[in-house]
Parts: sequence; C-alpha cells; structure tokens
Amino acid sequence: MNYVLSIDQSTQGTKALLLDENGKLIARKDLPHEQKISDQGWVSHDPMEIYRNMISVARQVIFDSGIEKERIAAVGISNQRETSLVWDRDTGLPVADAVVWQCARAQEICERPAIKAQTEKIRQKTGMQLSPYFPAAKIAWLLENAPGIENKTLCAGTIDSWLVYKLTGGKSLKTDYSNASRTQLFNIHTLAWDEEICKLFGIPTEILPEVCMSDSNFGETDFEGFLPKPIPIHGVLGDSHGALFGQGCVKPGMGKATYGTGSSVMMNIGEMPVLSESGVVTSLAWGMDGKVEYVLEGNINYTGAVTTWIVSDVHLLDSPKEAGRIALEADPEDGTYLVPAFTGLGAPYWNSDARAMFCGMSRTTGRAELVKAAEECIAYQIADVVEAMNAAAPTPLTELRADGGPTRDKYLMQFQSDILHLPISIPENEELSGMGAGYCAGIAAGIYPRDIADRLHRSGYMPQKGQDWIDKHFGGWKQAVQMLLNA
Repeated sequence: MNYVLSIDQSTQGTKALLLDENGKLIARKDLPHEQKISDQGWVSHDPMEIYRNMISVARQVIFDSGIEKERIAAVGISNQRETSLVWDRDTGLPVADAVVWQCARAQEICERPAIKAQTEKIRQKTGMQLSPYFPAAKIAWLLENAPGIENKTLCAGTIDSWLVYKLTGGKSLKTDYSNASRTQLFNIHTLAWDEEICKLFGIPTEILPEVCMSDSNFGETDFEGFLPKPIPIHGVLGDSHGALFGQGCVKPGMGKATYGTGSSVMMNIGEMPVLSESGVVTSLAWGMDGKVEYVLEGNINYTGAVTTWIVSDVHLLDSPKEAGRIALEADPEDGTYLVPAFTGLGAPYWNSDARAMFCGMSRTTGRAELVKAAEECIAYQIADVVEAMNAAAPTPLTELRADGGPTRDKYLMQFQSDILHLPISIPENEELSGMGAGYCAGIAAGIYPRDIADRLHRSGYMPQKGQDWIDKHFGGWKQAVQMLLNA
C-alpha cells in the first residue's frame, strides 16, 4: 500500500495528515506555533518555527502510524493564505518574521495616492479589492522596513513557497495558481505576475516564485534525511482552495463554506473569470490537468467567533455545544437580530467602520432569543455572500458543502439550509484543507482517481421552510444591516 503525506500549515499551527491509498485519513499530528502580537496590534509568525514544526509533525505522524517510510509516495501542502515573508536566497533565512494575513500594518501603503488611484485597475487585473489584507502591501512593507536587506539576494512569497523552498534545500522557488492569485500581484487573465502592479508596489518580479499548476512536481524532499529517498511534492493549494477540492467542488455551480473563527465561502465558476460588482472577489481555484479554474469568494470576519463571544464574554452559555439546544427554546417569532460587526463587516459589505449591534428586541426577549440571534447571524452572513455570488456567477449555487467545527450544530445547519433554500452537505472528515492537498498530490502521483473527494460520506440537511418565511426573516436581516450601515 502506498500512502500520501499532507501538510496543512494553518494560522494557529501545523498538521501532518497521513492518507492511505483509498484516501482515508489514518493518522494526524499537529503542533501550534507562537502568535506574535505587538503593542501596535501587528500579528507575526516566525517562519523558522513553522518550518521546524512541519518537519517535526511529518516525522511524528509517520513514526506513530508504524508504516514503512518507503511507502510514502507523495507530499501535498495546504497553507494559510496571504501570510507573507521575505528571505535571503543564499542563507535560506527569513529577513524578518512573516506578516500574518490578519495584520493591517501595511494600510499606509494602500493609502498612498499613486496606489490608491489605481484601485479599480488593480481589481480588474487581480480580481481583488485593494487592501492590506493581501500580500502585495505586506511584501512591500517588508521590503521597506526589514533591516539589513540592501546587499542580500532576496526571495518573497507566501507560506507555501517558503515551505517548498526549505523542503527542497533551496532548489525550488515555486508557488501554485491558487496562492499566486491571492497576492494582488498576479494577473488572473494573463496568468502571470503583473509587471505594472508589482512596480506600483515596488516589488521586483524576479524575487517572486515561479507560478505552477497545483498538481505540478514542486521538487523533491526527504524531510531532512528522515525518508530513505526523496519523494515528490506533488500538490500545493491555499487552505480554502484545498477545502474546496477536498469537498469535491470541481464543477461550476458547486460551492463550500468553511465555518471557523470566520468563514470562507467559495464557489467554482469554471474556466473563465467573472468579476463581481456585488462585493465578492475572484481568484483561481487551482490549476490541474493542464487547465485553470476560477472561483468567487467571500470572507466573513465573525462566524464561529460569535459563539465564542456569547460563551466567553457575555456568559450566556457555558459551552458552544449548548448553542443549538438553547436556540430551540427561543420564541420562533422573536424578531431580534445580531449584526456581528465587532471589527467591521467583511464580504459583501466591506465596511471596516461598522460596529456590532442587537436590534429588534422586545420586552419578552431573553437569553434564548439572544442565543438564537447569535446562531442565526452566522447563517445570514453566509446567505449574503451566496446571494452576491449568484448575482455574478454564470451558474447559480445548487448545494452548499460545509466544513468546520460549527457544522456539528444541527440547529445552525438546518437554519442555514432553510434560509438559503438549498441542501447542505457535510463530509465525514473535518480536515478538508489538508485532505484536499493530499488528494491533489495523490491524483498527480497516480494513487487516487480524479473523483476521490466525492467518495466521502455526507450527511445532509434539506430546506423545510417556504419562500414567505425566507422573505420575512432574510428581509428583517437586511433591514438590520442597513440600519447599522446608516448609523
């Protein structure tokens, strides 16, 4: 039996997953890494700590499983997107800590008149709204502020290109289409680094990685001598793209929502890019089998974090597991809404100044009704993004495939199905990002069939409410959001 090793390098830590030749997850090992938060609120990661943790979990998951090392046939990598770093090509050492996707330290760069004046051109070329969220501004900030880089030969990129570079001993400086398309430096029409935009941000294209198909051979590694011979790194995907592939969303009109602290909602739109005017962005899903596919995506700041707030800060619940049960006790006619704009609203509104509010409460609104509002605001936000995607997509969403811890909340999943009036499907496994990259690597290595992800067992929720109910409740949510934005 041959096995696939998949590395899932996420914001909080690094996981190693071991998949058998049937695509079944048989072992997992993970390690957290330090979240460095400065007095200014800047968020950083130590790239060397991430690399060391990756080597450690890869070795440990193989050792603990008891399988023969010779049976590892390929490696896949999924990674936290947008987190950016610059390193010395000669020494292989970072010039500074990586700037994490959450960090807005590069806001000033986006506010520069020469860059801000090109906002629409940047969106047209890259599919992205101008924002310090993306690596363009982050890499520019590092090039301007990292000490002692004047006489060094530099490389710059996202976490995937850093891991590939280190795993191959500096022989391979590569990224894939999914990660490149999230940098705001990549032209999603010409499928190349955009010289004009790179120059605008002061980033030489020669320091950026080669952009490859996601199922390419990115080089070989033996995990610093742990394996008896080098094996190919055969699949690289950004984490949300890995989850989309792991969910089997390989045809236009298929989409997934990852329910975590925040949420990424992503929809496959096929082989032609479509730019949305409704607040969602366009990027590449992946490049496989010699062709690329595109997605629409909306990112939401607060979904699972709303339940955490209800538990840890407001103390309405002792555990997130109670949320669905308590929500069922609420008066179904109560009109309370929570708009969770604790740090602004993400897609499709993109209002960073908005702040959270409860509205529509009556004298009979109590604990259960507030919990119900907190549960339902998660589903409403997902529905907002789906609505925006359907307005732009050539093929509307026909089913939502969901993953993440909150999918265990039956109340939330049923409400999500009702408000979207769509089936909700949930896979057996939760490690969809890493498994998607592992599937990509296994397919490229000839171990898995192309439809491997569709073999996952799914539990489904079907809509139970009619259009009048949807219009009433979704209309009330829209009014609540508009009230907040007009405040």
